[in-house]
Amino acid sequence: MFNGVIFNQGKIDKIVKRKRGINLFIKSNLSIKPKELGISISCDGVCLTLISKRNNILEFYLSHETLTRSKFKKIKVGDVINLELPLKKGQNISGHICQGHVDYVSKLKRIKIIDKSYLMEFSTNNTLKKNLIEKASILINGVSLTISKITKNGFEVWIIPHTYKFTNLSKLKKDSLVNIEIDILSKYVKKYFNEK
Repeated sequence: MFNGVIFNQGKIDKIVKRKRGINLFIKSNLSIKPKELGISISCDGVCLTLISKRNNILEFYLSHETLTRSKFKKIKVGDVINLELPLKKGQNISGHICQGHVDYVSKLKRIKIIDKSYLMEFSTNNTLKKNLIEKASILINGVSLTISKITKNGFEVWIIPHTYKFTNLSKLKKDSLVNIEIDILSKYVKKYFNEK
């Protein structure tokens, strides 16, 4: 479980292709003790299991399912990844409850600078759009954000200067791919009322 507040980043150091997946190596200064191997780490919003750490290189295995459902099928060496350690008991939740289960891959349609902030519009399909709620939380590349507006073919979010500076959202350009996780509360409430 995560909260979508990013304090750490890493850079993809190596990708080893497997028959039905990949081993992903990310260089990062994330502080992890040897006994913590096996913990879940949010990597651009995807919950991945840490399988090894040598020096500053973190290793993860991504299955075919993870590659199919995330933007990781298009990653390359040198890409910057947002990293978040799992929540601990008593820790403040500054963002929202995030699972690290990506719902879909979205594309950045438009970016506009207004004052010192960045207005970004992302695409979605009609099926998933039904789960989006104005002013609800949404996870983009592991960053907890608020939907400011539902548009005809997607949604908009505002990125404040601090978030822009300390996450890989600053690397996005038109047509960049991002991982999207819809707010779990909106999904569950919608499912509950649809089944009644």
